[in-house]
Amino acid sequence: MTFLKPLALLAALGLSSCSQQMKEPPAPEVLAPGVQKTYSGLKHKVLRPGKGGPTPNSLSTVTAHYKGMTMDGKVFDSSYERGKPSEFPLDQVIPGWTEGLQLMTRGEKRRFWIPARLAYGENPEPGKPAGDLIFDVELVSFHQ
Repeated sequence: MTFLKPLALLAALGLSSCSQQMKEPPAPEVLAPGVQKTYSGLKHKVLRPGKGGPTPNSLSTVTAHYKGMTMDGKVFDSSYERGKPSEFPLDQVIPGWTEGLQLMTRGEKRRFWIPARLAYGENPEPGKPAGDLIFDVELVSFHQ
């Protein structure tokens, strides 16, 4: 009995183009130690643990210190530079912030890698950064 090699068998069955049509699944994304990724694509890493307890929800108003950077590390906004944390309703910020801050407890500091679709997009209004962004965020407090 003769055994055909897999490619020869495909050719014999008239399926020679099958190997061109079949693609390997993409390799799983390798994340740096401690980095997690949510279903939406938001990546995050705890830089300093919080005090535990409750987390904000999408209707909370939060007070946070933050530094926003483009992917090349250029700072485009920073409450630290202004010397005062910012307060804002979570349902009125970019989706990456709305999602990310709900993972945090008071006193916690995280780094977020926010894809463009969860930030300002690829072609934002003037004055807003385009593309993927990085934010270091410290949750000071929150309330309903």
